[in-house]
Amino acid sequence: MLLAFARLGVSAFGGPLAHLGYFRAEFVVRRRWLGEAAFAELVALCQILPGPASSQVGFAIGLLRAGYPGALAAWTAFTLPSAAALVAFAYGAHGLADPLGQGLLHGLQLAAVAVVAQAMYAMAPRLCPDAARAAIAIAAMLVMLFGASAAAPVLAMCVGGLGGWWLCRAAPPALSEKPFIRVSRRVGLTALLAFFVLLIALPVLRGVTHSGSVAVLEAFYRSGALVFGGGHVVLPLLRDAVVVPGWVTDQSFLTGYGAAQAVPGPLFSFAAYLGAVLSIGPGGIRGAALALAAIYIPGLLLLIGALPFWQALRRQSRAQSVLAGVNAAVVGLLAAALYDPIWTSAIRNRGDFAVAALGFLLLTVWRAPPLLAVLTSAIGGMALSVLSV
Repeated sequence: MLLAFARLGVSAFGGPLAHLGYFRAEFVVRRRWLGEAAFAELVALCQILPGPASSQVGFAIGLLRAGYPGALAAWTAFTLPSAAALVAFAYGAHGLADPLGQGLLHGLQLAAVAVVAQAMYAMAPRLCPDAARAAIAIAAMLVMLFGASAAAPVLAMCVGGLGGWWLCRAAPPALSEKPFIRVSRRVGLTALLAFFVLLIALPVLRGVTHSGSVAVLEAFYRSGALVFGGGHVVLPLLRDAVVVPGWVTDQSFLTGYGAAQAVPGPLFSFAAYLGAVLSIGPGGIRGAALALAAIYIPGLLLLIGALPFWQALRRQSRAQSVLAGVNAAVVGLLAAALYDPIWTSAIRNRGDFAVAALGFLLLTVWRAPPLLAVLTSAIGGMALSVLSV
């Protein structure tokens, strides 16, 4: 299991949807560890749960094949290569103080503009295919732009869920009838209980202890617990968690986010970079490990908790309506994040806009891999820095 997922951890570029394609090719087509119907059902479940969908699918495949040790091995092998690369970048980024180095860092910020714009461009037609869901997305965007508080993402998701309940009539998907992973109800309920206990207890513990480590644990756990849609949607939640309280600067945040596009594996490994550069908590490698574990734990607990009950829940039309609204709200969150902080921090002049637009065209028109768009943006940032000297 370690070898199978480590191979993907160092080669799976392209974001969550691309990762699912890699998983299908490796585990359905080549290794035949599970069938097409079981894989489709697993993907459907992970898409509607908070957390990183591709990492949850990988964790579940490990669980299916080799139990809980296999699930842990799958997650570790898929996640650690990108996390290690981003921690190394966090240590090296401080040495890029010359104009060329600053141009490189700014180019990574411009890459973030292109990548998030492309994510919203790709998700909007699929998640907002009608006027009702487009309205939900706009409402969520307005909540994010004018909410001006750490609770804004939560409120935006609530708006999406209520809007879906009222406006959407999503039919339950036609999925396989047989359960594909056997998790007992007792284990599922224990995982759900642990999820909610941590979600409630960590803020209380943070207020009582005033510990930096507890504050980091709570901030990243909260971000991981509230991310519907995974991947790029974690950006506004993490920014509220670490930039608003002053633990990380906007520039450092966007620089790391741009670097996260250049490495394979899950985008949630961005948390390792943030944990390493935080001005609070243990920092360094210990901070990276704490942040990385904290952001993944809630999504994995929810997956284990949902598996025993998924068969019944997926047939409820109202539940599907709520989830359709939440998915539409995800587009609104991305739109708000694209404007602030990404656009406002990265686009300073016409040259910056040209580099970001080139990256966007590479991703959308020529369907280039994200790594090529990141490298192009980095070179463009350095060129603009040299020309401005």
